[in-house]
Amino acid sequence: MKSIFDLSFKELEKVLIDCKQERFHARQIFAWLYKKGISDFASMSDIPSNLRDKLRENFPIFSTKITEHLYSRDGTEKFLFELNDGNFIEAVSIPAEKRVTGCISTQVGCKFACRFCASGILGFKRNLTSDEMIEEVLYSKNKSKNKKLTHLVFMGIGEPLDNYDNVLKAIRIINSPEGLNIGARRITVSTCGIIPGIKRLSAEGLQVELSISLHAPDDETRSQIMPVNKKYPVTELIKACKDYIKKTNRQITFEYVLIKNLNSDLQNAQKLSKILRGLNCKVNLIPCNPIKELNIEPPNKLEILLFKDYLLKEGINATLRKPRGQDIEAACGQLRLRYEKI
Repeated sequence: MKSIFDLSFKELEKVLIDCKQERFHARQIFAWLYKKGISDFASMSDIPSNLRDKLRENFPIFSTKITEHLYSRDGTEKFLFELNDGNFIEAVSIPAEKRVTGCISTQVGCKFACRFCASGILGFKRNLTSDEMIEEVLYSKNKSKNKKLTHLVFMGIGEPLDNYDNVLKAIRIINSPEGLNIGARRITVSTCGIIPGIKRLSAEGLQVELSISLHAPDDETRSQIMPVNKKYPVTELIKACKDYIKKTNRQITFEYVLIKNLNSDLQNAQKLSKILRGLNCKVNLIPCNPIKELNIEPPNKLEILLFKDYLLKEGINATLRKPRGQDIEAACGQLRLRYEKI
């Protein structure tokens, strides 16, 4: 059966009309699900009992279960979910001074095997459905200490643009006024560089943020870090980004994970500033998480600061992301990897 969370507001209205129910109940149902955070139809006290019975008979609600809920010293919270087919995914809630960001998975595992990421170690199993992603979001909102989310990043396990249709449907429901009403500019889609997906996204008319996992300025280095570069090399990716910026008039963020002895020296900073010069973009520098299975570690603090300072001197807007949740394995795929090894 289709989950209630797989229905957009308009689709739910149609379901009600087909069942000879009043369409205004759709707004009430969405309010209970997305605003009040209920987890069963019986709690919808202003909905007729016969309609509640029909909903319960025809639509599953919260098919995923929380297996672990971990709390970091820095306030970060990590959720490990078991799906109804026994697979596992993760989501993270990251509080900051004026925001709470949810980091959401889009696939079970990942095909792309980036060298710095634990998500692909166990391989790819399947895409998440839109309702499974929405359940991640609602759990992250309703079960966290803050009881709120202001921002979302589709940057957890999996490649969002490899699961394009489901991700876009989830975004539209989350963004809708009847849904969670999280503004499009507070929603980020991250990609390892799937060029056809970038082109599709540029034509959607959504003001979502686009984040590109770049991680190296040349094909030789990037292919070592990201095998996807062999299909979508740096030159073609940067061209697609230029076209995206021109078409949408939106800034792009380039994520750059700094890995010791691989991509973090001044020569790489020089190459990076050269290919990004003149682009409406910013660079988010991220010291890699130490992952023993991948045999990687971050560079020292001085090398990180020198890399950042060089970009700034060259006119590239660069920021350094503060590590969060390391004590609870908050990086993509780490908790799932440990759990599935048990």
